[in-house]
Amino acid sequence: MISYGGVNITWLGHDGFRIEGGGIEAVIDPFRLMMRGRRPAHVIFITHNHFDHCSPSDLQNVVDERASIVIAARNCEKELVGVAAREVRSVDPYQSGEAYGIRYRTVRAYNVNKFRSPGIPFHSKEYGGLGFIIEIEGVKIYHAGDTDKIPEMSSVGEVDVALLPVSGVYVMTADEAASAAEVIRPKLAIPMHFGSIVGSASDAERFKRLCRCRVEVLKVEE
Repeated sequence: MISYGGVNITWLGHDGFRIEGGGIEAVIDPFRLMMRGRRPAHVIFITHNHFDHCSPSDLQNVVDERASIVIAARNCEKELVGVAAREVRSVDPYQSGEAYGIRYRTVRAYNVNKFRSPGIPFHSKEYGGLGFIIEIEGVKIYHAGDTDKIPEMSSVGEVDVALLPVSGVYVMTADEAASAAEVIRPKLAIPMHFGSIVGSASDAERFKRLCRCRVEVLKVEE
């Protein structure tokens, strides 16, 4: 865990994070959680419907049917049928809103040079994957989702913390992520998308070496 501006940021593994500030807790893309028992969050953000981001079994441990608000990419609607939450919101790119005082904006996340077959990206622009920019206690955090370095990153705006994938294969390589950080210009960057499906700690460390901004490589916590 790291604290930035009074907001605690905990890496839950892969692309998953817990964000805590002002007595409010948000979780992003919970997957293969190591936590013992349930720990419901006020808000859960889901970037897209792939199993390692939209995991109904993991959601059961972070959702409370009376209190939790789930904010998910529209392509998650099928996977979220039956999820017991206070509210489930389906969102598209370039939407904004608020939940429990957490402000959020959605941005695109997609591949430009990672392909499942010739000319067919793992995450196309049309697929509707998202990045989220959330603001909690005045701290702006950009979770990039599964993406390459894309032109839309230049219009993300000022952010304090950027959570960036670094493993390659389905997302940016460490080198591409460092280049993206030059465009985004966060005060703090945290690598993700390694150590589970693809990528290793060496990708995170390479990203750290290449970045000009402050980088913290977190360890997985419960």
